[in-house]
Amino acid sequence: GYTAASMLDDSPASFPAGPGQPPYEPRNYDREYEGPITLRRALEQSRNVPTIRLMAALDPKNVIPYARSLGISSPLPPYLSIAIGSAEATLLEMVSAYSAFPNQGVRMTPTMVLQVIDRDGDVLGQQRAEPHEALRADTAYIVTNLLRGVVQRGTGASAAKLNWPIGGKTGT
Repeated sequence: GYTAASMLDDSPASFPAGPGQPPYEPRNYDREYEGPITLRRALEQSRNVPTIRLMAALDPKNVIPYARSLGISSPLPPYLSIAIGSAEATLLEMVSAYSAFPNQGVRMTPTMVLQVIDRDGDVLGQQRAEPHEALRADTAYIVTNLLRGVVQRGTGASAAKLNWPIGGKTGT
């Protein structure tokens, strides 16, 4: 139900961390807060606190299945901090996950070798990336647009000098 224009709260926050644990108090990288901001701005500026608040509103147990559908198979504990990268994932998993966004929701399983050709140019073996329906095409379009904003106006602006139609996400 959230959109790029949904308002999120970028102000200090504290969350219960469990019995006998101090509260979880995430901070933004710059230790500053902007108050109410759009989801788009929170993503473009890599704001930790609104991202954690969004994860709390959605519940990690409801978010993790989306990561799984995008090909993340590494362990993802149901903690709020996974929203800002506290869990590990391999580069291969991340490449596979991000492939779904510009590909209309179809995730491609990365392949290391596409073809084996002998010295005469004959194809000895060939492998094709395996497609997986990961998310709706309209959702993939919106996420791609949001990721382009990170490069156009956000923390990934230095990549804009490549002068390619690219998107990305900085941070963990």
